[in-house]
Amino acid sequence: MAVPMPSKRRSLVVQTSMDAYTPPDTSSGSEDEGSVQGDSQGTPTSSQGSINMEHWISQAIHGSTTSTTSSSSTQSGGSGAAHRLADVMAQTHIENHSAPPDVTTYTSEHSIQVERPQGSTARVAPKYGNAELMETGDVQQPDPNQPKPEGAQMLAMRGEQLGVVTNWPPSLEAALQRWGTISPKAPCLTTMDTNGKPLYILTYGKLWTRSMKVAYNILHKLGTKQEPMVRPGDRVTLVFPNNDPAAFMVAFYGCLLAEVVPVPIEVPLTRKDAGSQQIGFLLGSCGVTVALTSDACHKGLPKSPTGEIPQFKGWPKLLWFVTESKHLSKPPRDWFPHIKDANNDTAYIEYKTCKDGSVLGVTVTRIALLTHCQALTQACGYTEAETIVNVLDFKKDVGLWHGILTSVMNMMHVISIPYSLMKVNPLSWIQKVCQYKAKVACVKSRDMHWALVAHRDQRDINLSSLRMLIVADGANPWSISSCDAFLNVFQSKGLRQEVICPCASSPEALTVAIRRPTDDSNQPPGRGVLSMHGLTYGVIRVDSEEKLSVLTVQDVGLVMPGAIMCSVKPDGIPQLCKTDEIGELCVCAIATGTSYYGLSGMTKNTFEVFPMTSSGGPITEYPFIRTGLLGFIGPGGLVFVIGKMDGLMVVSGRRHNADDIVATALAVEPMKFVYRGRIAVFSVSVLHDERIVIVAEQRPDSTEEDSFQWMSRVLQAIDSIHQVGVYCLALVPANTLPKTPLGGIHLSETKQLFLEGSLHPCNVLMCPHTCVTNLPKPRQKQPEIGPASVMVGNLVSGKRIAQASGRDLGQIEDNDQARKFLFLSEVLQWRAQTTPDHVLYTLLNCRGTIANSLTCVQLHKRAEKIAVMLMERGHLQDGDHVALVYPPGIDLIAAFYGCLYAGCVPITVRPPHPQNIATTLPTVKMIVEVSRSACLMTTQLICKLLRSREAAAAVDVRTWPPVLDTDDLPKKRPAQIYKPSNPDTLAYLDFSVSTTGMLAGVKMSHAATSAFCRSIKLQCELYPSREVAICLDPYCGLGFVLWCLCSVYSGHQSILIPPSELETNPALWLLAVSQYKVRDTFCSYSVMELCTKGLGSQTESLKARGLDLSRVRTCVVVAEERPRIALTQSFSKLFKDLGLHPRAVSTSLGCRVNLAICLQGTSGPDPTTVYVDMRALRHDRVRLVERGSPHSLPLMESGKILPGVRIIIANPETKGPLGDSHLGEIWVHSTHNASGYFTIYGDESLQSDHFNSRLSFGDTQTIWARTGYLGFLRRTELTDANGERHDALYVVGALDEAMELRGMRYHPIDIETSVIRAHKSITECAVFTWTNLLVVVVELDGSEQEALDLVPLVTNVVLEEHYLIVGVVVVVDIGVIPINSRGEKQRMHLRDGFLADQLDPIYVAYNM
Repeated sequence: MAVPMPSKRRSLVVQTSMDAYTPPDTSSGSEDEGSVQGDSQGTPTSSQGSINMEHWISQAIHGSTTSTTSSSSTQSGGSGAAHRLADVMAQTHIENHSAPPDVTTYTSEHSIQVERPQGSTARVAPKYGNAELMETGDVQQPDPNQPKPEGAQMLAMRGEQLGVVTNWPPSLEAALQRWGTISPKAPCLTTMDTNGKPLYILTYGKLWTRSMKVAYNILHKLGTKQEPMVRPGDRVTLVFPNNDPAAFMVAFYGCLLAEVVPVPIEVPLTRKDAGSQQIGFLLGSCGVTVALTSDACHKGLPKSPTGEIPQFKGWPKLLWFVTESKHLSKPPRDWFPHIKDANNDTAYIEYKTCKDGSVLGVTVTRIALLTHCQALTQACGYTEAETIVNVLDFKKDVGLWHGILTSVMNMMHVISIPYSLMKVNPLSWIQKVCQYKAKVACVKSRDMHWALVAHRDQRDINLSSLRMLIVADGANPWSISSCDAFLNVFQSKGLRQEVICPCASSPEALTVAIRRPTDDSNQPPGRGVLSMHGLTYGVIRVDSEEKLSVLTVQDVGLVMPGAIMCSVKPDGIPQLCKTDEIGELCVCAIATGTSYYGLSGMTKNTFEVFPMTSSGGPITEYPFIRTGLLGFIGPGGLVFVIGKMDGLMVVSGRRHNADDIVATALAVEPMKFVYRGRIAVFSVSVLHDERIVIVAEQRPDSTEEDSFQWMSRVLQAIDSIHQVGVYCLALVPANTLPKTPLGGIHLSETKQLFLEGSLHPCNVLMCPHTCVTNLPKPRQKQPEIGPASVMVGNLVSGKRIAQASGRDLGQIEDNDQARKFLFLSEVLQWRAQTTPDHVLYTLLNCRGTIANSLTCVQLHKRAEKIAVMLMERGHLQDGDHVALVYPPGIDLIAAFYGCLYAGCVPITVRPPHPQNIATTLPTVKMIVEVSRSACLMTTQLICKLLRSREAAAAVDVRTWPPVLDTDDLPKKRPAQIYKPSNPDTLAYLDFSVSTTGMLAGVKMSHAATSAFCRSIKLQCELYPSREVAICLDPYCGLGFVLWCLCSVYSGHQSILIPPSELETNPALWLLAVSQYKVRDTFCSYSVMELCTKGLGSQTESLKARGLDLSRVRTCVVVAEERPRIALTQSFSKLFKDLGLHPRAVSTSLGCRVNLAICLQGTSGPDPTTVYVDMRALRHDRVRLVERGSPHSLPLMESGKILPGVRIIIANPETKGPLGDSHLGEIWVHSTHNASGYFTIYGDESLQSDHFNSRLSFGDTQTIWARTGYLGFLRRTELTDANGERHDALYVVGALDEAMELRGMRYHPIDIETSVIRAHKSITECAVFTWTNLLVVVVELDGSEQEALDLVPLVTNVVLEEHYLIVGVVVVVDIGVIPINSRGEKQRMHLRDGFLADQLDPIYVAYNM
């Protein structure tokens, strides 16, 4: 599988870091991440002591199934750990698995297999009924060949009776009192320093007296006598570091004696600790106001400059109370704690981190606490004064239960190994077992793994004293290989096989099961080799060890004494599983948690479950507790756990376990690629299904090449072993993932960073093509209504035909003097005679002062001189074409009328940009050539530019037509002014480059030009007394007409503001509008955007400068696209404070065949907005929906139809008329339609199709022009100026911009809008297709390290909202996406640049 290497700028290369070379110190996200693993920062277990790892994984990649090793793949901790492990094994020549028992013997009765419950394939239907499902094709059919459970219904399994021993204490405090008074010198706890020397021995006597002292001080020395701060039953938090178990133990028992409830938590290191805020919520909800801590810890907490401990984010205000004896008052002689028998009061609260990062508190009552200690004592066979070595975190879980609680009940001696010592000396725990001849040790698989890695011939090791090695994470399926490998190496050192006792536990159910230590070494432990494929369906199927895709699991012993266990289906009602089905293990016992503190609803779902039989009745009247563990009860009552509910990911109806996927990824060569095994696996929900995401820290020295090789191998390994696709694989620099307090990866925080785009990966590989299988089916086109359908009057198949028109020009009576003249040139002469000194044009400079102005007579005289120049110097004939290359201003207007006076045909051309001649000059040259201009008129400055050296480099300057410089005009007048013979002759040519990169010129006749001006005059009510502010580019379309023609026709004064001046002074346009008290103004989207972005923070200062927009009644955006509703709304909102009425802002619509079809104007109803279903739109249907409903798209009406314009909506393929509210092409019939394209190619068919189309049925006589825009008409309840019901026109988008993907029609703007919303750093976006791939180009406004964050977010949002898979994501700098003067994206230019590799992207990601 060839992975296209993404191209990327070098500045993204990861810096090497010193941390890379320190010994392993962090746990992988694979272990039970959420609950911080009660471990310290361990590397993951080397689960699998296979000798030939490369062989194993190459098998996975090449799809072969004959491998010699078991399934458990290796998680490697630290550098080369697995290799060193392999060396050890190679030297010891021991087969790495003890022979597995013959599982087949119990297959017949139990037929062990594990399967997905039937109900769960139909996941929760989305909120919006079935329509949504149908739309996404999400109703996936179950695989007919999938394995199904075939066994009988399971029976609940009872643990042995909890034996009552006469001398068991009535409560844990009573035990403490007993040992503290009768054996005060007996050692209770020995702590170690980092050199492995005993630091301190806490005796039972000291524990008793100090706990009493703490209890007395908590109750009597906080607050006042009348108002104590803490009363019995209140919660206090315990904040102790991992190297001080003695202080913790004293504080914990002090709380028990004072009858207050301890809530142990981790030490917060900084205000920004991952997950610390959620811990704060837990403390707040428990009403904690006091924190007990040790002196050293108190000194180490972050302090404010005044020496106070700051309030951590999200935490309640706490009083920090140091529990060292020297700081406490001695209790009076007569004070004694109240020691009662264990009851149902809460004893302590253990915190638990959920999958989503939230923290819950599990309450454990005093009776549950005592019963749990009794059950553990019975199961483990604890006796008085035994020595136990504890490596685990003593604040929670197995470490707390054995090392702090059960040990005191039995007066045992605990040797506590701090995590800091394990880091320095991984063998320390084994050495302590030998030194103290310990009977019991509590470890995690990673401690066994480290011991193996560090073990060289240590001669003096003897483990024969151990009768029980408790493996706290024995329920992790991958722990089996650590256990096996450890046994292989240490069997020769006196370790017996039956000593290894894996256990399963959960915060809710405490100890769920534990393997009992036996004296019988002949009975091998149980293990099952299960088919991974079966497990994904929740079915147990025994498989052979040879296969790669199997999971070998060991039993975690029997159900606890005094408990009942069963397994229920993981989702839906808690129904008992079949014997060959995987379910969630549930326990009914006294020795469990009782609730989530303060959360009654969640408590009910977890702590009060009544398992049902298939007949529908509960199996007992007692409630069970969900353990959060997935597994089954095998033969002989052995409990097997195959994963956690928290790590469960349901992808397309199949279940996968995060731990299993972590293990497979870590086993991929080179195994040391992942920095210290730091890897996180989680799922995100995209398009109605879970998608697997893998995030790993890569070694600081790895190259791009290494990364991609490793990533593609991981994808193949996971695909072949788990048969599931990985959606996204991200690599981040070493040590950058958020850590839990114990150094593991904080999974929910990592997921959060991924989803909000702040993970900053250095490599990303997305594979949506392989794993997104629930896209809707590609659309088949439906046949449209043909001519055979009955047309009755104006109905098409029962709908009113979609047609509308502006007011009729003929009907309107007005005193329009200009109507007497057929030609604009005559209107100008008439105005020069009747109102010579009336100002028509005022040009403003960037400071807002008048740069130039023209009265009627001045314009007339300049036009005459230009006409003379054209005839005398240019020797032009009437009808010759002249290119006018002027900056926006007065010269352009004079030159235009000069051409009319001389009988020439003007073409306005945007001058080349002096800073960017290479790209802008060729366009000028092309227009001049295509328009067949006989001469070129311009200013002196541009003349020089055209002849410059840069120009010569860009184009062939020898082929320019004659260039006339109008700065130096002749003094004389022409003999006569040309008058055209026929109004249908050509007045001017209008050239424009479309967004798809096509240059198209259209012909405007004299009649069309006059009709156009008249239509605008009527719509906007323009008279000589009016002033209109225009901030537009004057080169084509309506912008040119407003700038050059309308004032001459209507006589109003135009205040001209060149848009380029706004770059230096964004407030120029609005200040002019305010200063001149203008009522009507026109702008472009780019101008509006500039004002919105540039003046957003300045509204207050503008108000102070007297900016007032309250007189504006129309502010029209001149556009040739769907109205940008978000921009117009934010503009209206922003300037509302300055008096702008939101109703004033509207848009117009023009196109090549008709330069202005709609324009809001002054009278008539306000523009309306409708919401349509974006999914229906893709199928060319209009479905109106409520605002805010899913997939809704707001469309604003494009202004009112101009007088003299008729519109009809036609089917672009069949050319038949369509009904009201149907999507089709907008066709227009008007006196100001252009009369055709002007091209040198003479493409006749296009010409007749675009300008002279007829409907295929209905009114087949009228000649229409096709606009090339899709839209629909909708009759509203409003009334028009002429009293009729108002027909609103909504534009959806241009046909030639639309992309046909998967049989559906997509408009780029919709996808771009979604993408821009996906991340705060995306400022602009453009999409196009390349072959059949969707390419998304995003501009990044941020540091380059954010570039890769965008790739998954862009892919997600386009999948979610548009059901499309993005093929390529290109991240570029700001300003790379080309935008034309109307503010439209030039997507085809961008596409050409992408294909020619000219974009200089920051990063290009190819989604596979």
